[in-house]
Amino acid sequence: MISKHTIDLVFETARVEEVIGEFVQLKKSGSNYKGLSPFSDERTPSFMVSPAKQIWKDFSSGKGGNVLSFLMEHEHFSYPEAIRFLAKKYHIEIEETEESPEQQLQNNERESLFVVSEFANLYFQDILLNHPKGTAIGLSYFQERGYREDIIKKFQLGYCLDEWDAFTKEALAKGYELDYLDKTGLTIVKEGKQFDRFKGRVLFPIHSMSGRVLGFGGRTLSADKNIAKYVNSPESEIYHKSQILYGIFHAKKEIVKEDNCYLVEGYTDVISLHQAGIENVVASSGTALTPEQIRLIRRLTNNITVLFDGDSAGIKAAIRGVDLILEEGMNVRVLTFPDGDDPDSFSKKVSSEALKDYLQNNSKDFINYKVSLLLEDAKNDPVKKAALIRDIVNSIAKISDNIQREIYVQECAQLMHISEEVLFNELAQLHKKELKELHGVSLTEKKSFKVLKAPSAEETQETFLQFLEREIIKLLLLHGNKELDFIDWVDAHDEHGKYKPQEVIHRNTVFEEIFLQLQTDEIEFTNELFRAIYYEIINLFQQYETINSDALVNHSELEIAKEVTNILMEDERYLIGKWEKRDISIKEKDDKNEVVKSVTDCILNFRRNLVNQKITELKNSFSLNEGNNNESLDLIMKYKGLEMLLSDKLGREV
Repeated sequence: MISKHTIDLVFETARVEEVIGEFVQLKKSGSNYKGLSPFSDERTPSFMVSPAKQIWKDFSSGKGGNVLSFLMEHEHFSYPEAIRFLAKKYHIEIEETEESPEQQLQNNERESLFVVSEFANLYFQDILLNHPKGTAIGLSYFQERGYREDIIKKFQLGYCLDEWDAFTKEALAKGYELDYLDKTGLTIVKEGKQFDRFKGRVLFPIHSMSGRVLGFGGRTLSADKNIAKYVNSPESEIYHKSQILYGIFHAKKEIVKEDNCYLVEGYTDVISLHQAGIENVVASSGTALTPEQIRLIRRLTNNITVLFDGDSAGIKAAIRGVDLILEEGMNVRVLTFPDGDDPDSFSKKVSSEALKDYLQNNSKDFINYKVSLLLEDAKNDPVKKAALIRDIVNSIAKISDNIQREIYVQECAQLMHISEEVLFNELAQLHKKELKELHGVSLTEKKSFKVLKAPSAEETQETFLQFLEREIIKLLLLHGNKELDFIDWVDAHDEHGKYKPQEVIHRNTVFEEIFLQLQTDEIEFTNELFRAIYYEIINLFQQYETINSDALVNHSELEIAKEVTNILMEDERYLIGKWEKRDISIKEKDDKNEVVKSVTDCILNFRRNLVNQKITELKNSFSLNEGNNNESLDLIMKYKGLEMLLSDKLGREV
């Protein structure tokens, strides 16, 4: 088990903006950073990171927390895994304390699959670099392809011996369970027998964005045409091929830096371009491009350049996926290689400088490229040309930006020697058809209106009480350490003997004011979570005479940490919008008088709400206790008087 000293050191060292910046493209927004949500499909930023508070909040999904909770949400790390990831990133040595058998049993199945995959990755690398057959067959294959040793090690390339169960035997001997070998797909279990899935293949480990091994791609070295050239790990708890891109772990920093991502087809394309100095490149690994993969890139950049293989089959296959990129609101450029080359072969024919120049100077806007490509195929055939126009309009229709869409129409009209009006009409027809289909669905799927019952007075009271409890917690977190002048009234009479409460000013911290007021009335929080947070705040103040929100953000109880983060980031929601461009200034809610008024009003409302609840309880029991009706009536009248006094105080200028 990881020691508390290590955990504390990780929290002190890790920077939330640095860690999240590896997974999400963040842009400076005042004292914060903002970006697109990595947890939902969106086109306008609703994800906020606060370096000052060392927390993050995703307003689209409601998720939020500290650097650790982000890794647990985004990468599905367990708590220890997230600590280890950060310790490795910041070069912190991990101190271990001995785990009990019970703690060891808590490792869930998902974590076990990752452990097995990591073992396999290290095993295959060792075979490639150190086993006689591995070096003679696997390593020589990579060397023949021109890969340097540093590139082979960087991508953790490996080799599985051409034996039925060499890997499986080794894994079982090391104590790894056959069940997990089977579930990761590393071992095929059939009719009581087991054998290695990647027997006799060179291996390309597939990493998550954080560098965890999710699965493998294996290429056969056999010339037998009956054997599949490539075999990938099957779908599992940790590997979903439609949601991952090969090379994303090695490319993410450069993609953010260059604000562009090169998209290729295969593993070797990625590796060869890296060796040539082009690192902002990922591959769809031979599968059809999916919306999930596109969104993975969109977290890092809004610009994709698709590198087509030079043959016509490669071009047509890639074109089919590009419309998906347009639908996601991204900017797409395309590039083809001469003489039937692909990125792998072309990068080996030219120098690194020549390759960089070629990529920079030969990429074309996708729509214009598609027009020129298909126009050449249509030539003078009117029927083909009409089909081409519809094809182009379909692609343009997927672009969400109105200005960009209009510019494309103008350029296409010039290229195809056709009037803009025709293209706009075609766009309008397409739009009309989509609306009609949408309208048709809505008509067939109409549901009857549901009559909602108005909440009872008791339910309304309870909801308002929960709101007030949360507001008190918010005031304590944001202003608890501030020392301010509070106003109170004491009973007094004027010179004529007339009752006239006297205003008294006393100085307190916000925490002391709230604590004393609630303590005087012996008020308890009704919400379990808010009550737990309140007690944690009291403990902090008693120990350190200050409220350190970091201790709550990094609390071991995740529900407490999450709710505290939500409260601290609540006001940041208004900073998401581009208000400065609209000449609207956002006022900071830190005025001393406003804080005093908020504290006083909140406590008075809290008291009044509890008094209302007590009156309701007494009224409900009134008819049940006929013998004590006079006593109950007296209590009701006293509480009514207290309610009026609180209402009177709420109406005063504070």
